[in-house]
Amino acid sequence: MKLGAVTYNVLKDWDVDTIIKNLEMARFEAVELRTGHKHGVEPTLTPEARKAVAAKFSASKIRLLSFGSTAEFQSPNEATRRENVENAKRFVDLAHDTGAWGVKVRPNGMPEGVPENTTIGRIADCLREVGDYGKGRGVEIWLEVHGPVTQNPPIAAAIMKATHHEMVGLCWNSNPTDVSNGNIEASFRLLRPWIKNVHINELAGPYPFRQLFRLLRESKYERYTLAEAAESKEPERFLRWYSALWSEMQRP
Repeated sequence: MKLGAVTYNVLKDWDVDTIIKNLEMARFEAVELRTGHKHGVEPTLTPEARKAVAAKFSASKIRLLSFGSTAEFQSPNEATRRENVENAKRFVDLAHDTGAWGVKVRPNGMPEGVPENTTIGRIADCLREVGDYGKGRGVEIWLEVHGPVTQNPPIAAAIMKATHHEMVGLCWNSNPTDVSNGNIEASFRLLRPWIKNVHINELAGPYPFRQLFRLLRESKYERYTLAEAAESKEPERFLRWYSALWSEMQRP
């Protein structure tokens, strides 16, 4: 496993150069650039600007791993779903042009009055379309385990089963709903076949991260765990602390 960070929330006010400098300093290895933050790496960038972003990361020790879009596909309104699919595709193009591995999308709850299976099917249909688009550009699609109801592991598993696409997987999100009686093993075993990325949050909090790290090691997970932590008044110091604690918590 390798350590990276999401720009939400510690890094949200830094430009690309500052992100690279501070992550290198704290011995991180990758970053997910969430949309709307100061880095400004968005689908609106020109081809020249995209090349410049790719060159900055290529010259650094930090991998531009992914983009954190807010594309979501649960709406009962077809036009809204179509708008979100096209938004996700724009992020796929951005990922392709800048050398990123994946694009994060999300479900964001179940619409009221709509049968659960109908919404699962709609999300899956959109994911397959975006997955097909990503396959043509060498970009994976990572569905964050996110949102009211949709963050419940059985729902996330149902979405993946309905999607059934080689380029589409899950981003484990370290949610309280993973935990039953202090244990996450059942949730992890259920979702492990689709886990392509991992978000971690407050390592000193109540979530059983030692167990998560053990399960990831035992299942031969060799991708990234991305810190998605609360804002800090001392971000550089926080990153050094986080990196040290992450290393310690990986010990068998």
